[in-house]
Amino acid sequence: MLRKISSLAMFSMVLGSYVKAQDSTKKSPLVITGSVDAYYRYNFHNAKDSGITNNYTSFTNSHNSFELGMASVRADYTTGKVTGTLDLGFGRRAEEFSYNEKATGLGTAIKQAYISVAATDKLKFTMGKWATHIGYEVVDAYMNRNYSMSYMFSFGPFFHTGLKAEYTAGKFGFMLGVANPTDNVTASFSKKMALAQASYTSEGGSLKAFLNYQGGKDLAENTVNQVDLVVNGTLSDKFSIGYNGTVQSVKPNGKSSGDSWWGSAIYLNADPSKTFGLTLRGEYFDDKNAVSGFSSAAGLGTSVIAATLSGNIHIENLTIIPEFRLDSSKDPIFTKNPNEGVKSTGTFILAATWHF
Repeated sequence: MLRKISSLAMFSMVLGSYVKAQDSTKKSPLVITGSVDAYYRYNFHNAKDSGITNNYTSFTNSHNSFELGMASVRADYTTGKVTGTLDLGFGRRAEEFSYNEKATGLGTAIKQAYISVAATDKLKFTMGKWATHIGYEVVDAYMNRNYSMSYMFSFGPFFHTGLKAEYTAGKFGFMLGVANPTDNVTASFSKKMALAQASYTSEGGSLKAFLNYQGGKDLAENTVNQVDLVVNGTLSDKFSIGYNGTVQSVKPNGKSSGDSWWGSAIYLNADPSKTFGLTLRGEYFDDKNAVSGFSSAAGLGTSVIAATLSGNIHIENLTIIPEFRLDSSKDPIFTKNPNEGVKSTGTFILAATWHF
């Protein structure tokens, strides 16, 4: 009898261990990720006590100050073919990313919130608010190799709120969508933007290319069209290159013609070891007619060449980014002590990003 009980107990233990092992191999329907970034920025022209930071790009509008970039947490929950995503952010980056939502009272903490349905293994539908498909850089600092942002990112779209369909066919991908005017969670039904993307990924993923588009009317009834190209190439495990080119045309409401701004940037990435990397970003941004002022903040009214050299020091999930940046414009849009207009300025940033 004791032997039978012992055998039964042994069987139960083995079965329990097997069930636990099986459960441990199951993928959890809930995936939580997050990140934190902070930085210190010093502009060498140092316009004392004037409030001038010599900064015309997003998220780093400060001088001689330690700043929180953003604390972010994202939850993705999948049941069957449906995935719900809630992506929250707190801090300067989140506030500037959702800048239009201050006026609507919807709050700036929701970076993304959308529902995706996989109709087939190749076709997916998404509805809600999501980060734009246009451009090379993204709002989450840990996903960029440079900490400061490009002019194209800063004057281009941040997010879209609407409905999109994505289709994958082998090496090619296609997206079509309709959304509210750029960076608006709410808008009247008569004002909508068309969205599109065509992508290609080579065998092994060493080459990726994305042709992006948005077009329609903004809230002021200006007609906006933007075409954007992103290319990523991996030459070896130690060197890769990226390119982003974009042009946005704006025809003001009531006028028969308009104008455009455009930009082009190249990203040279070197990773001599797993713990250290370098990225050199060179960008040309042309907004001579201040066209970008129609669809975002005040336009520049000039052209700018910006060179940014960023180090990436990796300690597990922590990345320390020392960065030097030089901005040179055709016109004196920068300020030197005490109030002299100059055509160029230099900046140092020390940033840290961490993610889980």
